[in-house]
Amino acid sequence: MSPRTLAESLQRAQTLGLARMDAQVLHLHVMGRETHDRAWLLAHDRDELSSDMVARLDKLFQRRLAGEPAAYITGFKEFFGLRLQVDARVLDPRPDTETLVEWALELLPMGIPARVLDLGTGSGAVALALQHERPASQVTAVDASADALAVAQANALRLNLPVKFMQSHWMDAMAGPFELLVSNPPYVADADPHLAALTHEPLQALTSGPDGLDDLRQIIAQAPSRLAPAGWLLLEHGWDQADAVRNLLRSAGFEKVQSRQDLAGIERCSGGALPTT
Repeated sequence: MSPRTLAESLQRAQTLGLARMDAQVLHLHVMGRETHDRAWLLAHDRDELSSDMVARLDKLFQRRLAGEPAAYITGFKEFFGLRLQVDARVLDPRPDTETLVEWALELLPMGIPARVLDLGTGSGAVALALQHERPASQVTAVDASADALAVAQANALRLNLPVKFMQSHWMDAMAGPFELLVSNPPYVADADPHLAALTHEPLQALTSGPDGLDDLRQIIAQAPSRLAPAGWLLLEHGWDQADAVRNLLRSAGFEKVQSRQDLAGIERCSGGALPTT
């Protein structure tokens, strides 16, 4: 028997194997509510669902169970307080990446017009969050993918944020100087078994050579010539790559090299500053 109340439908979704958060997001989407409005679900848990809603939800459950990100199904993802449009042309923005944004904001004093470059912007999540939080900054975002840039530019237009976008393979088309470089590049090893669960997302935005460090190496090698003196480079990386990235930064002449943990206590981002002279 098909579920008739909202509470029964949510329970059925979890019985099928959906995470509670995913079940809530899909129900809010079908009901035309904002994805953060989970309190509404509690207040309406005895509402009866129409047969059309039940059928629509069943289809969405199956898509999510097949591995498609909930953000692709709904077309939106909340990131650092911004509602971003996302689809299969870009990675689904992860909450872990907010660690990168928080660190960058610590280095960008309010009201000072710093020049910031976001490398491999994808949906524009990091660049748009920084521009929103530090409106005096001049934020530029690049990506090698024209498809990704189309998604990011549409987000910037909808959010009315003046980020400048350019197509470039990392910093090849960029001269600088910048006070801050940030990047969430591909960092998954080509043969990583976890890729099997990520088949709905663009492979070129995930993998980076046999050890997952190829793109990180290139960014670190290019960064000193594009940074202003005392400028910072901040990088997101894999759960087990912090030591390797710190060593690469030191070898490239960076100082103050350190890492930051995500909410799970994993060293998720590493960075360093150029010498002042």
